Amino acid sequence: MTDTAHGAPTVFPTVLYEDAKAAIRTLTEVLGFTAEAVYEDGGGAVVHAELSLGNGRVMLGSRGRDGVFARAMAGGGPVGIYVVLGSAEDLDRHHARAAARGMEILMPPTGQDYGSRDYMARDAEGNVWSFGTYAPGAA
Repeated sequence: MTDTAHGAPTVFPTVLYEDAKAAIRTLTEVLGFTAEAVYEDGGGAVVHAELSLGNGRVMLGSRGRDGVFARAMAGGGPVGIYVVLGSAEDLDRHHARAAARGMEILMPPTGQDYGSRDYMARDAEGNVWSFGTYAPGAA
């Protein structure tokens, strides 16, 4: 679902990491996300970060901080996040980049029965990132 006034997504996965700075490096340098905003507290913990890929965004921060969300997520994870890539060629290039940079690949690019081409990777803290050509809700 998108915000029809702005064309922006209305759902944002949010992930907490023990080492949020390392996660940001992996997501940007290995998986091609762009860091749109990164806010740190005085001790260097990531209070809030937003990373984008295409028109989607993921928010992340450091575990162990105070607050309602941090307490609610204290035992959470790992999580799975699905990211739509434009075409099979885009997906294959994305996979090649991730594999060449040492990302743990759980499933290489694979054609699915429902028509998508997908691959799956796991980050250093166990979160599973799936990339595919299937766009849920697209006409």
